[in-house]
Amino acid sequence: MNPYLEIILRSLGAFVLVIVITRLVGKSQMGKLTVADFVNAIVIGSIAAALVVELQESAVFYALGLVLFGLLTWSSEFMAMKYRPARKILEGEPTIVIHNGKILEKNMGKMTYHVDDLTMQLREKNVFNISDVEFAVAEPNGELSVLLKSQKLQLTPHDLQIPTRYQGVPSELVVDGQIIQQNLRQNNLTRDWLMLQLAAKGVNDVKKVTLASLDSQGNLYVDTIEDAMDYTTDISD
Repeated sequence: MNPYLEIILRSLGAFVLVIVITRLVGKSQMGKLTVADFVNAIVIGSIAAALVVELQESAVFYALGLVLFGLLTWSSEFMAMKYRPARKILEGEPTIVIHNGKILEKNMGKMTYHVDDLTMQLREKNVFNISDVEFAVAEPNGELSVLLKSQKLQLTPHDLQIPTRYQGVPSELVVDGQIIQQNLRQNNLTRDWLMLQLAAKGVNDVKKVTLASLDSQGNLYVDTIEDAMDYTTDISD
């Protein structure tokens, strides 16, 4: 077989296998990675890369390795879901690194987690003063969860006893010029209603709509491909 054609076919096969395996093991591999997830992602990627370019070896060997490793990954995810001890071993446990404004150096040392890491992740949470922190917990996926002291928490409408309205997730009615019929039905709306609403906003062709969404208050947001803007801000250098 022509080596270029073989690379193309192997690439297509590796791509399909990685997609299937990723769907098999679930979304945990796609979010913030634990150590086990990180290792799995590297190994699966390495096997897939070898499948594409190692032409002197049979593609079947690498494909079998991908499938087996995918099954092992799925099995470990299943065990972690069903058995808490296995979950602790495979994914680790959260660790308190700040308690009542005090850094717990021993806990940080066990994780080889230094102060620069801690202060950086606090700043990402808009926390610049460690004394304001009641608890900070290093999660198994590397994220830092922060609970501020009660006197440092922001006021909410509930604290001030201010009534609020329900705020749900906007429903997408048009995406990239295509009407989402299912969402229209879920909202008991029709295509005719949508076209009338678009026309009221000066849009007569649904294919010119990038996004149209309806919020929980009944407000329709519409963005078109050609926006009438006199000036746009450029933040590049």
